[in-house]
Amino acid sequence: MDVFLDILTKIPWWGWLLIFVIAVVIRDVFLQKAHTITHNFPLVGHLRYWLESIGPEMRQYFVANNREELPFNRIERSWIYASAKKENNYEGFGTDRDIYDHQHFFVKNQMMSFKLSEDHPNRKDTTFLPCAKVIGAYNQRKRPYRPASIINISAMSFGSLSAAAVEAMNIGAAKSEAYHNTGEGGLSPYHQRGGDVVFHFGTGYFGVRTEEGGFSMEKLKHLVDENPCVKAIEIKLSQGAKPGKGGVLPGAKISPEIAEIRGVAVGKDVLSPTTHLAFDSVGKLLQLIEDIAGETGLPVGIKGAIGKLDMWEELADLMLETGKGPDFITVDGGEGGTGAAPPSFADHVSLPWVYGFTSLYRLFKEKGLADRIVFIGSGKLGFPGKAAMAFAMGVDCINVAREAMMSIGCIQAQICHTNRCPSGIATQSKWLQNGINVPLKSDRLAQYFKTFRKEFLEITHAAGYEHPCQFTMEDIQLNVDDDFLHSNLKSTYKYEKATVPFSGMQSLQDCPYLGGNKS
Repeated sequence: MDVFLDILTKIPWWGWLLIFVIAVVIRDVFLQKAHTITHNFPLVGHLRYWLESIGPEMRQYFVANNREELPFNRIERSWIYASAKKENNYEGFGTDRDIYDHQHFFVKNQMMSFKLSEDHPNRKDTTFLPCAKVIGAYNQRKRPYRPASIINISAMSFGSLSAAAVEAMNIGAAKSEAYHNTGEGGLSPYHQRGGDVVFHFGTGYFGVRTEEGGFSMEKLKHLVDENPCVKAIEIKLSQGAKPGKGGVLPGAKISPEIAEIRGVAVGKDVLSPTTHLAFDSVGKLLQLIEDIAGETGLPVGIKGAIGKLDMWEELADLMLETGKGPDFITVDGGEGGTGAAPPSFADHVSLPWVYGFTSLYRLFKEKGLADRIVFIGSGKLGFPGKAAMAFAMGVDCINVAREAMMSIGCIQAQICHTNRCPSGIATQSKWLQNGINVPLKSDRLAQYFKTFRKEFLEITHAAGYEHPCQFTMEDIQLNVDDDFLHSNLKSTYKYEKATVPFSGMQSLQDCPYLGGNKS
């Protein structure tokens, strides 16, 4: 044994390297059958797989131009990062966009901008921008709610996101007087750091789930009674990433903490069905909405990605017939979002946000129902220019998911579903999420929201308005095609936005139902 150890200690470093190379070659050629490339090209074949694994990062930093990447290009990401850090987010020497490109839009500015009076609320706070509508007012809910911010955090659950990320977002929401949608993973302690909360549940009913996997009204009522931070309830019908597709939460991912929050067993796979067990028709959905509102006193809404309109039309007809209905509708875009999905779903199932929203809004407008509902847009709208277009189409609030993630450090690595998120946001790895400085990141999310609202107000004032709710379809011009070069939204999408009652910012500031720190 001593002789053997003596021989090992005398092997030089290059000898060990040679032994390692020979071992890899033997393994590649004789011991593994899974990879043809490494079998046929031992050792160097590994280089191909390594280069493939870092391909997105190489393209992101060295290959793609400023406007080329998807889902968010470098200019968009840089604007969010700079806004969140309160750095210079301007660009010099003019735009590098092709402003004659199809689908490019323009906000029409007024010859003389809107002028603030000396006592105007925006003189004191340049970021004050609440929703112009009160959620639950039409249906006379016991606890109506006016969001204090027109930009808020979209549905992202604890479990999909790390505890540190959820906590930073909720504190940031509180600092910017926004609300925080829980996503379908239940109400966690990290959602309760001061921000207003919209409790969201889907087909898994996590957090309000019976032992059999159904919906428990008793648990929902208890959750609302015990948590005054919950201001509204959202029922998820579908989401943009994978509408009509359920999911499996692997038992290996269910820690004791997640199990307690979601109301499931530790270590056992949990199935989220493709459809709801609590209702199987539009009429029963409407009844569930009314039952929940009656039991909790809160406004109740629905979220969906838009495709066929027949059931939406049935809902609208029932609303006309009964005088009841959802207090808000969140329209998700088929572009997908934080939820992982098969490419076939993300690429092809459900309409992109612009087409989906305009189809749905036009339906409710033609039925005379647009004024009853608060419409919330969710689909890459976290930029002031895009928000102006959305408000002109009929949106009352917007929710952002990936933009919120970027404000706290997401680098668009696009590996959210692997549990290896390098920024610690979409992972349950304690090591990776330890890199999130919660106080700092909460400040950055809050600053992003405030910068967004400030710049959105500046665009609004440039168009001659006091509040974005006053935008009309004719305020936005759109490049259409080569034959009919450009047109306004009204001519393109064949409807006119309903007028939103608005009597000035001061009336919003004085509203008793205003959320945020004033609630």
